[in-house]
Amino acid sequence: MTVYTGAAPGVRKLSRLTISKVSVGRGDNNCYLLHCHSTRQQLMIDAANEPETLLDFCDRRLDAVVTTHQHWDHWEHALAAVVGATGATTFAGEPDVPGIDVPTDVPLHDGDTITCGAFELRVIRLTGHTPGSVALLYDDPDGHPHLFTGDSLFPGGLGNTFGNTDAFISLFEDVEGKIFNNLPDETWVYPGHGRDTTLGAERPSLAEWRVRGW
Repeated sequence: MTVYTGAAPGVRKLSRLTISKVSVGRGDNNCYLLHCHSTRQQLMIDAANEPETLLDFCDRRLDAVVTTHQHWDHWEHALAAVVGATGATTFAGEPDVPGIDVPTDVPLHDGDTITCGAFELRVIRLTGHTPGSVALLYDDPDGHPHLFTGDSLFPGGLGNTFGNTDAFISLFEDVEGKIFNNLPDETWVYPGHGRDTTLGAERPSLAEWRVRGW
């Protein structure tokens, strides 16, 4: 799904949940809404900007909000308003919690499971873009996996590690070891900005990414 700020959301219907995607703010931040078909419970990933847009996006009904990492553009302009209006439970990677001004109800650790309605997301810690960045995996029992990567993995490369060699190595090793080595090519990747991709489309470039260092 490719969406742009001000455009209609993209929608992908799976057998047990619907994934919707909207772009908000000048940074074209992607916000995702996961809607459980059987319980109607909803989880939002990265309530980044334009709170009224996001509240309309979820029909002002929301059970959980996960912030993929502490960078301000993924929470500063909408998270507090969205949580205040819906009472949603907040989640974020434990090392990033101090960098998010909105209180985090549930700090996340590698391997944790988030349950919303009848679906589950597995937490995958990806250290490098920030200390506590997380990816979220929905392993569709009736299809292929779906992976929400925040700013850690995009079409064409990893997230920015701001010239820090150690941070890049950490992020590359986490992405390669925890994602590419464990998930199939058909895994759909939903990043924090821009268009979607698949692991199969990106896998041939891993060696190039390691050499170039970004």
